[in-house]
Amino acid sequence: MSPIDSAPATSRRYHRLDISQPAFWARDFRDRDEVFAQLRTEPGLTWHAPPPAVFPHSEPGYWAVTRHEDIAFVSRHPELFTSALGISMDPMPIELQRPTTFFLTMDPPQHTRYRRLISSAFTPKQVRRIESQIRANAAGIVGEFLADLSSGAPVDFVDSVSRKLPMRTISDMIGIDPAERDAVAQAAEAMFGSSDEEYAALAERAEFFMAQFGILHRAGTDLARLRRTEPRDDLMSAIVAAEVDGHRLTDEEVGAFMVLLASAGNDTTKQATSHAFEALVERPAQREWLLEDFDARIGGAVEEFIRWSTPVLHFARHAVSDTDVAGTRIRAGEKLVLFYCSANRDETALDDPHIFDITRTRNTHSGFGGGGAHFCLGAWLARMQLRLLFHELLTRVPEVALGKPEYVHSDFIHGVKRMAVQRV
Repeated sequence: MSPIDSAPATSRRYHRLDISQPAFWARDFRDRDEVFAQLRTEPGLTWHAPPPAVFPHSEPGYWAVTRHEDIAFVSRHPELFTSALGISMDPMPIELQRPTTFFLTMDPPQHTRYRRLISSAFTPKQVRRIESQIRANAAGIVGEFLADLSSGAPVDFVDSVSRKLPMRTISDMIGIDPAERDAVAQAAEAMFGSSDEEYAALAERAEFFMAQFGILHRAGTDLARLRRTEPRDDLMSAIVAAEVDGHRLTDEEVGAFMVLLASAGNDTTKQATSHAFEALVERPAQREWLLEDFDARIGGAVEEFIRWSTPVLHFARHAVSDTDVAGTRIRAGEKLVLFYCSANRDETALDDPHIFDITRTRNTHSGFGGGGAHFCLGAWLARMQLRLLFHELLTRVPEVALGKPEYVHSDFIHGVKRMAVQRV
C-alpha cells in the first residue's frame, strides 16, 4: 500500500489527472476517455479533488472507480458501500439529494421495499397497455418528423424525435395532463443539465436546480392527491394504491418518484435515441444488417445503443467501514464515484469498446448501472421504447445527412442538445 492510500483524506494528494473540473467535462467523450483509459491502467483506485461546489457544502474528495470489474464489485455489495450518504459526484448535502433521487439514496431492506412497491404497479395488463401506447406514439412522432423533413429544411432531431417519445410515454403512463407535458419535460431536462451554462450560470445553479425540482415534485404530489380521490385505469392510480408489507407511498414519496421518473425515465432514453441515430446514420452497413432481420437483431442492437451512449455518466457510493477495493484501502465514510462511461470503454471487459458494433455478442455494459440492488428499474421500459421507435425510424425514414451535434455540458448526463437532420 502506498503512503497516499493510507493517508487521511485531508492530507492525501490528489491525482495529477483532474477529472472534476467543468473544463474536463466540456471535452468530447472520446477525449475524456483517453484520460479514463490512463486511470484504468493504474493499480488500485485514484483519489481526486471534489468538483466545484454549487451548494454550500464541502467535501475532501473521492475515489474514482473506472474499471468494469471494480464498478460491479462496489455495486453488488451494498453492505460495504452505501447509497444512503449520497449518490452525487458533486458536493451536495444529503438532505437535498434524498428528495431529488427518492429510493436511489436508500439501501436494502428499505430500498427493496420501495422498489417492490413501484414494481407491483407494473402488472401484465399495465405493461401491455404501455407497449401499445408506445407503439402508437412512436408511429405518430416519426410521421410528424417525416412531414417536417419533407420541407427540405434542416430539422432538429432532438426536438422533433428524441425528446418526444419518453415524455409522452411517461405522461401516458401516469396521466400527466397534455397541457403540462412540455413544462414537465423541460424541467426534467434542465434539472440534470443545470451544469450547462445555457440553463444557468454557476452562481445561479443551486437555485435553478431546486426550482426545476419543485416543478416536478409538485406535478407528482398534485397528481397523487387527485388519483386518490379520482382513480383511473392508469399507472399513477396503481402506484398510489400499491401496498407492500402494509406500506403505501405517501403523496410526498410519489412526488419524489415523479422527479426520478421524469428525469431518469425521460432524459436517459432521449439521449440514447440521439446517440444511436447518429451512429446508425454514420454506419449505413450496420443499419442494413439490422433491417435484414430486425426482430431477431434489435435486442442486441439496443444493448449497443445503450452502451455506446452511456446516458448516465456516473453515480457515487460511500464506504460503510474500512475496506479494500482493487488493493486500495478505503476508509469508512469516503466517497467512491462509479464512472459508467469508463466501464463502457473498458478493454478488459469488452472487445473493441471504441467501435460502435450492433453485431457484438459479448456486451457486458454498465449502461443500466453496475448490477446489484440498484440495477435500473426502468431498463425494460427503455429497451421497449428504443425497440419500437427504431423500428419506425429505420423502416420509414429515408437517407438523411446530419449536422454536427451540440452536446450538453454536464458531468452527469451524456447529452445531445441539438442535432440537425436534412433529407439527402
